Amino acid sequence: MSQPLDDTALNQLFLEARTHNVWQDKDVSDDLLNKAWDLARWAPTSMNCNPVRITFIKTPEAKERLKACLSEGNIEKTMSAPATAIIATDMTFYTNMPRLFPSFPGAADMFENAPDLCEETATRNSTLQGAYFIMACRTLGLDCGPMSGFDNKKLDEEFFKDSSLKSNFLCNIGYGDKAGLYNRGPRPAFDEVCDVL
Repeated sequence: MSQPLDDTALNQLFLEARTHNVWQDKDVSDDLLNKAWDLARWAPTSMNCNPVRITFIKTPEAKERLKACLSEGNIEKTMSAPATAIIATDMTFYTNMPRLFPSFPGAADMFENAPDLCEETATRNSTLQGAYFIMACRTLGLDCGPMSGFDNKKLDEEFFKDSSLKSNFLCNIGYGDKAGLYNRGPRPAFDEVCDVL
């Protein structure tokens, strides 16, 4: 049976974790990104469909390609981040389902023959996986800055042309500079957003 995490872990994952916009000049290794994925990949998706695809932008050349797709307000913080993850969705995720979900041999055909169901499932689950990835990064001591604020169509043309991938959101990754944090915004209380029936 799982045991509750201690306060140190809860603080790192939730209570003291922040969305960072300013970054220390400290590299994020490919090995650390690999470790983050190795944690995130075990979190649940419906029918184990795993539609997320992540492209890590680290080199100056790749950053320049990404820069042209960003909203003005996201350029500086993204260019200074050690890594930016393009969290994308593979719209043909179902081709992997015979291997990933062998208990339902007809799963691939079901999604291939129902485009609306396929898109809904892919989008929902890649978003979940992107959130899992953020939490995995936090467990490894990394800070994250997830964001919208980019031209999806332009980015997909630049990075995923002639592929089955569609961008979902971006996430800057590194070691945040606390001096650049805004005051933390409030969050809704339980009784504002939750019901128990």
